[in-house]
Amino acid sequence: MHHRHETQNRSTGWPLGRRATAGRPVLCGAVNTATTPESQPSESRGGAVFPLGSDHVEPGTPGGPVSISRSPSSAVTFRLLDLLLGESMRPGDRLPGERALAESLGVGRSAVREAISALEVLGIVETRAGSGTYLRSGTSELLPSTLSWSLLLDQDRTSELTVVRSALERSAAELAAAQRTDEQADHLLELVQRQREAIDDPERYVEADIAFHRELALMGGNKLLSEILSTTRTLLRVWFENAVDRRADIEDAIREHEEIARAVADRDVEAVSAATIRHMDTATARILRSSDDEGDPA
Repeated sequence: MHHRHETQNRSTGWPLGRRATAGRPVLCGAVNTATTPESQPSESRGGAVFPLGSDHVEPGTPGGPVSISRSPSSAVTFRLLDLLLGESMRPGDRLPGERALAESLGVGRSAVREAISALEVLGIVETRAGSGTYLRSGTSELLPSTLSWSLLLDQDRTSELTVVRSALERSAAELAAAQRTDEQADHLLELVQRQREAIDDPERYVEADIAFHRELALMGGNKLLSEILSTTRTLLRVWFENAVDRRADIEDAIREHEEIARAVADRDVEAVSAATIRHMDTATARILRSSDDEGDPA
């Protein structure tokens, strides 16, 4: 049974969703190309042939896949997401080559490179020097088409994602307080100190901030929760980076992190919950202010 999550296309009113086509789920909203079956390039992968044509893309019709007029790099990004979310690719599989993708989509190779870079930022693919681009083997099965597409197609989802993140971070922190080891508690405090040492280097600070939240999620022992949180943080990362341009904000965040870390060390679940709520409230305000300043995510 195929479930369909629909988002409405603002220009046409047609739903953008997922439906089964030729035995494969296809993301509606994929870019419509003029490639014919006879002219489709393909690429061998482990003895199998990976098609790059109309098996994944159909003409735009009401209630079905629709063509989206976007920049070439955005179009390629949507097309690659369609391929990756289909049944034909599995974690660890190599993507078709840059030239094959460019020929299939009728765009330049630079647009393909930009699209692949966008998927790397999302944590969906990884590029290995001298080898090619691969679907990440650590990608969670719940790396969702709906979440990725909502953020790429809908410009008003940042605030919704911060609400989801806040709830998950609170749950992760409570689990950490209940299950942490002494070594983990000490390491969490060390990560707070690392943030202090990076206070004058925003790039280093962002890395230390992410490391703190990653460790907090891992301490609870729930791998799936950790993976989902990692995905949400990846999707929000551009706003994280824009939100740490003021020293006062960084100092506030470090102080909030220390409150969380000390409550975890004390195994005080209630204190951890309260501290995490406070931190998420201020962090969300910073992220939303950043998105307003820079413009909505595309």
